[in-house]
Amino acid sequence: MNDAQRSALRSLPVVDDALNQPVLEPYAKRFRRRFLKRLVQEEIERARQRILNSPDNPPTLSAEEAAQSAANRLAHRKLPLRRVVNATGTVTHTNLGRSILPKAAGAALLTAARHCVNLEYNLQKGGRGDRNQSVEAALKRLTQAEAAVVVNNNAAAVLIALKALAEGRETIVSRGELIEIGGSFRLPDVMEAAGTTLREVGTTNRTHPRDYENAVNENTALLLKAHPSNYAVLGFTRETSIEQLAQIGRKRGLPVMEDLGSGALIRLEQYDLPAEPVASDRLATGADIVTFSGDKLLGGPQAGILVGKEALIQRIKRHPLMRAVRVGKLTLASLAAVLEIYETSARPELELPMLRQMTQPLRKVKRRARRFVQRCVQELDGVAEAAVMPSEAQIGSGAQPASPIQSAAATLRPVDPRASVESWEARLRSADPPVVARIQSGRIWLDFRTIRPSDESDLLRAVRLLKTAP
Repeated sequence: MNDAQRSALRSLPVVDDALNQPVLEPYAKRFRRRFLKRLVQEEIERARQRILNSPDNPPTLSAEEAAQSAANRLAHRKLPLRRVVNATGTVTHTNLGRSILPKAAGAALLTAARHCVNLEYNLQKGGRGDRNQSVEAALKRLTQAEAAVVVNNNAAAVLIALKALAEGRETIVSRGELIEIGGSFRLPDVMEAAGTTLREVGTTNRTHPRDYENAVNENTALLLKAHPSNYAVLGFTRETSIEQLAQIGRKRGLPVMEDLGSGALIRLEQYDLPAEPVASDRLATGADIVTFSGDKLLGGPQAGILVGKEALIQRIKRHPLMRAVRVGKLTLASLAAVLEIYETSARPELELPMLRQMTQPLRKVKRRARRFVQRCVQELDGVAEAAVMPSEAQIGSGAQPASPIQSAAATLRPVDPRASVESWEARLRSADPPVVARIQSGRIWLDFRTIRPSDESDLLRAVRLLKTAP
């Protein structure tokens, strides 16, 4: 450290001097002094690091400057969870919160957040009620199940089902279904946490009914099938169907459970989308318990849904772990509104944002992308090369990764060879609201299947920032 740096460090302001600057007076009534003090300390520490990293020309910082920097941060302060524009082409993007809730669910959530609600109160009997009362009846009707219960995500649904039905005993699973999904969720690890012994049968590519038959013993508690939603085994394969498993289960007196992962309440083929297992079909063909997610193909809030036989669901409800994995009023309120759409709407694809994005006609997606490119050409004349290109969107969250949805994207590439698409992508993320795009083939791709019409003006404002991007 040289003399100039020592001098600059000695000249750094005292925290209290910065706190007493007039620019911070308007904030003194709104924020705790301890919080304001921390902001000022952070500004001074940043200045200290700049001085240590600048031996030739160390910067200075006055009390007024430290206070002004803290005030600027307060003026632009935002909560950590921010709205973003999803331009990735992934409809239920895990990192971006998966499904967007419909308006009805947002309204229900707001009501539950701002008011007392009958969460565990039976209005007819005037006493304590079941927490699942707001959604169980609808889930039973939609899936033809005898009973249903909701927990905080599908991993929790699998965990508590295994815990309640198979703890201390064996669960039989095909080797080809020992799935791992995002976040290192591995079925064998969940089974271990549930206290059930994994009994693998068959091989990676072929599992026969006789493999399950031969594995059943006096310690067997459950036959489990897991839908491989995020991968596919092709070629010389053989899968034991849920119907065949159900026959074995009935013969041996064992319950059969299926984890659908994404799951669906309606047939997606009617919209020319890749087929996904429907919960009601799986129950009708023999599964005793079916689990699936609420925030993937259902288009609702994060939740794990269990539907099936009354006796088995009751065992799950009574398990001590239920209190740890149960959901609160906000989840139940929004989920109830989504289920109402499935039950009553003649056109659910118009009310559920997730389904609307997936079913939007390709011609409309292309038309919106073309219009946006025309505006980009006007805004970024001489700065960017803009073009519409065919794109492949995807459902996301592990659903049908090998079956893309045809889409169209507005693509941008800097004209100046000194500019980089990486710096442009970072500039889009710095916008308000941030735009999350993807880089492909040396261009920025803005996929219009996941860009909502209401996002387009914000997207254009973000694109204007590219004029000044390095």
